[in-house]
Amino acid sequence: MDTPAALPAEVETVVITAARLPQMGGEAAFSLVRLETGELVEAQRLDEALGQVPGAVLFRRTSSLGANPTIQGISLRNIAPSGAGRALVTLDGVPQNDPFGGWVIWSSLPPEGLSGLSMVRGAGAGPYGAGALTGIVALEERGATEGLAALELSLADTGSARAALSGGTNGFLFTGAAETGDGYVPLRGTGRGAVDTETTLESWTLAARYQADISGVFAALRLGAYDEQRGGGVEGLTSASSGETASLTLVHAPSAVAYGWRVQGWYRESNLQNTFLAVAAGRATASPASTQYATPATGWGANAALRREGTGWSWEIGADARLNDGETQEQFRNLGAGFTRGRWAGGKASVAGIYAEGTRSIGAWLLAGGGRLDAWSNSDGSRLETDLATDLPTLDIDQPDRNGVIPTARFGARYTLSDTMWLRGAAYSGFRAPSLNELHRPFRVGNDITEANAGLKPERLYGFEFGAGTDGAVNWQATVFYNRLADPITNVTIGFGPGTFPVAGFIPAGGVLRQRQNAGAIDAVGLEAEIGGEIAPGFTVKSGVLATWARVDGGSAAPQLTGMEPAQTPRFAATLQADWRTTDRLSLSADLRFEGERFEDDQNQRVLSPAFTANARMGWQVAEGVEFYAGADNIFDADIEIGESADGLESYGAPRLIRIGLSYRQ
Repeated sequence: MDTPAALPAEVETVVITAARLPQMGGEAAFSLVRLETGELVEAQRLDEALGQVPGAVLFRRTSSLGANPTIQGISLRNIAPSGAGRALVTLDGVPQNDPFGGWVIWSSLPPEGLSGLSMVRGAGAGPYGAGALTGIVALEERGATEGLAALELSLADTGSARAALSGGTNGFLFTGAAETGDGYVPLRGTGRGAVDTETTLESWTLAARYQADISGVFAALRLGAYDEQRGGGVEGLTSASSGETASLTLVHAPSAVAYGWRVQGWYRESNLQNTFLAVAAGRATASPASTQYATPATGWGANAALRREGTGWSWEIGADARLNDGETQEQFRNLGAGFTRGRWAGGKASVAGIYAEGTRSIGAWLLAGGGRLDAWSNSDGSRLETDLATDLPTLDIDQPDRNGVIPTARFGARYTLSDTMWLRGAAYSGFRAPSLNELHRPFRVGNDITEANAGLKPERLYGFEFGAGTDGAVNWQATVFYNRLADPITNVTIGFGPGTFPVAGFIPAGGVLRQRQNAGAIDAVGLEAEIGGEIAPGFTVKSGVLATWARVDGGSAAPQLTGMEPAQTPRFAATLQADWRTTDRLSLSADLRFEGERFEDDQNQRVLSPAFTANARMGWQVAEGVEFYAGADNIFDADIEIGESADGLESYGAPRLIRIGLSYRQ
């Protein structure tokens, strides 16, 4: 008698994803925005993709196509944008803000390597840690794939070219991107002179991650490096940034019968070089005013979390620590025969904290909240300036060590009215410690000089908000909020040139001397709203608006600013994205953005005009996942005013840019 064949044993399919704990679910009680891969890759630059959300802005209107690295920090809700950034950016839990300046090098984060992101507006507190002052941008890297996952090749009419790819095999993920080419001349019109030239950009980034499931524990080792070289639009005005990153993450996912946990450690090195120029009258010539020839900085940190989940509830406790160490190395004071002074300034800054976070579902209610306790310190601060000819010190300051402890918390509740409609409310607090750049590094733009301030205190934000919305084929949400930003770090005007000032030295005619100061408080009341969905087969529309009324209370520190609007803070912003797949092969899309006027300076004397840009794209699918496309950024060639100097010279963002390319998406 034949023995029946044995039935094949069931084989569990394990999908290797990025090593991170799943979201707890409580984020729905806060102002949450989700962007998926398709919404990121069409923009090519991640900061431009984030611009789909009104109020997600860099310090200035310039994108990372032409912006100096020091103004690429991101802030949310248009609450006093800062070059250092007032929002925390993470990649699977690892901070991406620079250890010296707090800004983000966006070219090191190509969208092709991401599976999406979650943006939480309002102070982060909870599991995010220090730096999430106006919110968090939590990037998610692609999971491990077999073969090519994404490829992008494009050319632009400026002579620029870009290539990016992401893919892997056997638990490896590789992501890389490179870009080269000329840009545009920021200064236009009658004020333009012989020294004004095109911006340039040469950049590359590479990252590799190995990930494996070891007896239920996800382990991920990630290494990355980046480099970018920029020409700033004036002959001789250049910048360069480079860095390396490494992280190791171990994650055990929670289940109904077991705790989940995460342990993560990371290390980051960065370096920045900048030249600063003094431009002569008529802009016929420019001479070096200073050179920041090196800014070596390191950042390292660790975090750990323990998670427990059950039916309708979850909690997490954890701890994290970050330590940054760096200095600026410069030469300055050029009297016509070369630099005569040298400067070395820097120190250490650290933040370490513990937190607890929990969520609970009770019928139609979702409750979420938690608290943190953080200790911060600034130490080993110094500033040494010497005469390069004699090597004798002209300024030698040892900054006193400073430290403190700050408690923060957030609480939110969401109530489901029906299958699709909900109401929610939240209250929160958060803080951001000053960056090493703000504490120690003075800088110059044209004839305007901004001094550092080693006595800066952390910024703190308190706020509450109420919102409503629906989830469905067409979804919308609207939120009203009030935020108070206490002790905001602001560039405060303290003198005008020509003249000689303590520490800063000589300020030329037409120049302004500012210093970073904790200037009182900023009160912001706002309304944000989004609506989107498929309104016809193949036709999807998404739109958002943000209105922010912000005013400065300078207090005793800066009474001259009381009643002013914070610099670089537009009152209104709106976006509209439309995608239409007309046939199986042809797709059309448009991206419209409007921003109201903003002030260039803290005194509200220089007004930057409202800005409207329209981008368009047409794609033709030539094979499964393969698309040929043509697009135009700023299709109407609008003048986007990005800056205005003390003597009235206006600079502008990128003009119309035509691009063609080939893309592949798995």
